[in-house]
Amino acid sequence: MPIDIVFETHALTEDNERGIATGWLPGRLSEEGRVNAAEMGRRRRDDGITAVFSSDLRRAVETAEIAFGGTDIPILYDWRLRECDFGMRNGSPRPEIKRDLLDFCDHPYPGGESQSQAIERVARSLADLPTRWAGRRVMLIGHLATYRGLEHVINGCTVRELLEADFEWRPEGWEYRLA
Repeated sequence: MPIDIVFETHALTEDNERGIATGWLPGRLSEEGRVNAAEMGRRRRDDGITAVFSSDLRRAVETAEIAFGGTDIPILYDWRLRECDFGMRNGSPRPEIKRDLLDFCDHPYPGGESQSQAIERVARSLADLPTRWAGRRVMLIGHLATYRGLEHVINGCTVRELLEADFEWRPEGWEYRLA
């Protein structure tokens, strides 16, 4: 049975506002981000979601807790939903990371992982979903790497295509069906 997946990125962070690519650093939601997370909860709590899977990085955890804390919807944390590990470049200005993104398509960032490795990590988490969640509607809260992993697995986009495409954030998130 297919799984319906709702995906949303973590809410706005202080680093997002400053133009920083946080990577595997924890990050913190900004004041506006906390408002965004509360709006996510209002939008999604009665949306038929049976479980929330969140990256274990602080900014995603904070988003999930604000949005779904105090509900009966379980929040499950999975490190495989993390952003790409930029290694020594975690916390770098976003334009620097974006400028040479394709250089790290298959080659790891110093002390980190490649974009392909990050996407494959997310793909492994998606492969585990049918074990318990087949036929259900679940939510994923993650990062750009999470989005790319979903697009790779569900829509067959290549890693290079995903890296070359401009990412446009959607306040309402994305909907997928994992067969």
